[in-house]
Amino acid sequence: MLLWASLLVLAPVCGQLEAASKPVISLHPPWTVAFKGETVTLTCNVFHFHAPEKIKRFLWYLGRRMLRETPGNTLEVRDSGQYRCQTQDSLPSDQVNMIFSSDWLVLQAPHGVFEGDTLVLRCQTRSQETLTSVKYIWNGKVISASNQSQDLSIPRASSNNSGFYHCTGRVDKMHTWRSNAKSVQIQELFPHPKLKVTPSQPTEGSSVNLSCETQLPPERPDTVLHFSFFRDRRVVLSDWSRSPELQITAIWRQDAGSYTCGAAAAQGVRKLSLPVHVYVQGVPVSGVLLETQPPEGRALAGEPLVLICSAAEGTGDTTFSWYREDTGESLGRKRRRSQRAQLEIPAVGGSHAGGYFCTADNGHGLACSAVLNVTVTGTPGNRMGLIAAGATGGLLSILVPAAGLLIYRRHQRKSGGGSPGNTTRSPPATGPGQAPHGRCQGQKDSPVELQHLYGNGSLGEGHLVYSEIQTIRPGQKGEASASGASLEDKVSVRPCLFALPPLPTAPSSLPVPESPSSSFHPSTPQLSTPR
Repeated sequence: MLLWASLLVLAPVCGQLEAASKPVISLHPPWTVAFKGETVTLTCNVFHFHAPEKIKRFLWYLGRRMLRETPGNTLEVRDSGQYRCQTQDSLPSDQVNMIFSSDWLVLQAPHGVFEGDTLVLRCQTRSQETLTSVKYIWNGKVISASNQSQDLSIPRASSNNSGFYHCTGRVDKMHTWRSNAKSVQIQELFPHPKLKVTPSQPTEGSSVNLSCETQLPPERPDTVLHFSFFRDRRVVLSDWSRSPELQITAIWRQDAGSYTCGAAAAQGVRKLSLPVHVYVQGVPVSGVLLETQPPEGRALAGEPLVLICSAAEGTGDTTFSWYREDTGESLGRKRRRSQRAQLEIPAVGGSHAGGYFCTADNGHGLACSAVLNVTVTGTPGNRMGLIAAGATGGLLSILVPAAGLLIYRRHQRKSGGGSPGNTTRSPPATGPGQAPHGRCQGQKDSPVELQHLYGNGSLGEGHLVYSEIQTIRPGQKGEASASGASLEDKVSVRPCLFALPPLPTAPSSLPVPESPSSSFHPSTPQLSTPR
């Protein structure tokens, strides 16, 4: 995923500086085998960061014996042996084994051949005569036979080219000469890199640093390496770059897998690290909270209500769900890579009043919010209606929302049945296996408070009247009503029988007004039953 990855350009390859404090000897000409009487110049190369002017002397050793001290870093040699050099503040160099031969034919090979280099071998005579026929033998096998060239070139040498070499040559048809055997070891340009992941077990959403660690030999401090990172050997996280580090700014569960890195040199040497499995840990959701806009669940009829569900902790993709507390009805579900999501009810009505809760689940466990009670107040614009019920000498009227349905219940309590303040009801019981999806274990139902609709001085204590008003969109039960509904929407009222005591009869001298929407006969008390 290249979107969530950023490269860091850092210092040279780890471990390179420590090894560079040891000097390295180079040769001119480059052969470790020469003829007696010839001279080879050795150069003591120092690759650390000390300024050259601070190096005042170079020490040369032949075997264990200190051979000479020189003000410069070169030394001409003519004797066979093992040579080393050292400065006043460095470790001794690796030894160079020089051979000065008295043979007529020798095989010359360079010192310090690395992977990717061109290996050049030379079959040379003492008098430097041109050979008419040359054969090169590797581990007893003829690998080259030529009548034109005395040199053998092996481009991009590898460890497979290591072994024992010698050559044979002819200057005439009568004599064939055989050279000395020379052991050639192709040195590793750099070891297989090691991938380091920090932290080793990251948490979702956190940053991760990948480091591809390897080391160049002190003889090749200027070799340029490029690095690349892979997941599952197929997904390329970064193309070849000079940076040995890669930072993943945010890692997720789908990013878990087997990670490897590769290092490559311009000589064509490429090596991969061993795979490192990265397991991404998730944090379960907790501290789930339900909030509303407007705040505290105070909604205005006909206006939108936003239910906001958030989690204090939790990583990864989280599924948020909203529910009605009384019915367990699911209102909606959203999946977000976030700790917050919201659900909007475009226009609330009386039926939306009640308890709500939300849940959050990121695959590590379900968490629930507390129940939040939503109240609906006010009336939306353009709402008109009238339902009346009456008896002799009395008239009860209620405005009915034009865009919805008015459901009222009158509950008659018998005398002595308890105090009027005990006016709660519980939502319908939910049987085993019928809990709403995502409902938290142990979630308790909250009682719904019934509102006192009106009082009449003529009614007794045992005849309190209550109502519960619910507004629903025509043809869509339980949903928020759309504003601006027609006055012609049908009104369906659930009957609930009750009894009222007789009211005083109006004086006959006073006329009884006629209602344009209802007719009442004062002389005959009646009960209006909605249809």
